[in-house]
Amino acid sequence: MRSGQGKSDPSRERPTLKTIAYMTGLGVTTVSRALKDAPDIAEHTKERVRLVAKQLGYMPNRAGVRLRTGKTNVIALVLSMEEEIMGMSGQMIFGISDILAPTPYHLVVMPQPIQSDPMVPIRYILDTGSADGVIISRIAPNDARVRLLLDRGMPFAAHGRMEDDTAFPYHDFDNEAYAYEAVEKLVQRGRRQIAALQPPAHLTYYRHFRSGFERGLRDFNATEVPLTATNTDAPLAPIRAAVSRLLTSPSPPDGIISCSSSGAIPVMTAINATGHRLGRDIDLVAKQPADLLNWISPEIITMSEDFRHAGRELARAVLDRLEGESPENLQNISSPVWTDPAPDTFGAIAK
Repeated sequence: MRSGQGKSDPSRERPTLKTIAYMTGLGVTTVSRALKDAPDIAEHTKERVRLVAKQLGYMPNRAGVRLRTGKTNVIALVLSMEEEIMGMSGQMIFGISDILAPTPYHLVVMPQPIQSDPMVPIRYILDTGSADGVIISRIAPNDARVRLLLDRGMPFAAHGRMEDDTAFPYHDFDNEAYAYEAVEKLVQRGRRQIAALQPPAHLTYYRHFRSGFERGLRDFNATEVPLTATNTDAPLAPIRAAVSRLLTSPSPPDGIISCSSSGAIPVMTAINATGHRLGRDIDLVAKQPADLLNWISPEIITMSEDFRHAGRELARAVLDRLEGESPENLQNISSPVWTDPAPDTFGAIAK
């Protein structure tokens, strides 16, 4: 046996409260209370303990915390795989992490395949007690997940609304305003025959989008050219095929609105493949989570939906709910922010 074999390497051991106590010369109880920001511990002592803990990479043992407090210090984000496309999930995770960073809570992401039962991860979290709070997205008009979380008393926040007056924390984007303003922008460019790549009909924001879209058509004297047999959840190839068929039909649109940034890609491909020129023969309006689409095609009329801001709002809502805040005080909606590029910004790219 080699010398030292079988002995633990102190440099590789996980730092504990005892490690911090040894490094600071304080008692374990004092260290523990300092990390919990106890009011009877001097501020300079807390700062010294936090600095050493940070330098050591100290993290509380979750199993121990759960045994002592009954809490997991985990916030679970149940994230649809659709939101992985075009950076939506990454921006939302960054926003949630911004808020959780100075707290004892940690984020655990649970992917949710589009076609699978959305109740499965919610039941798992509730039955196993694996999180103190939950964040969900893609809300339906009468969402069974919301009902179950409310029934079981689990603190949560939703990225989206239901259609009734059920009180629960949410952050949403104003898709009705987006659709209405998108029609207005197309009409301002002389477009009157407008098609829409819409969200799936089973989600609440489909109804919000349709409401704004139809109101915009009425107010600005435009006509819908129906884009059927597809939606923003469809794979890219079927979206391209559906748009291509529409553009080569006897009555093609001269304007298209996409309710997702990923959907704008096959729409642009179909426009080019059918011999149309974007910005001359037809205009496209699209959402984007980051300034990406205009680098691909400066002619797109874009609107930025800030998913990092959404993540922050959702994390704040869950934390406030854990502290007992009323759900009615934890509801907010973001408005569209249009990002039409100035001509000189992308002129070099267009050339």
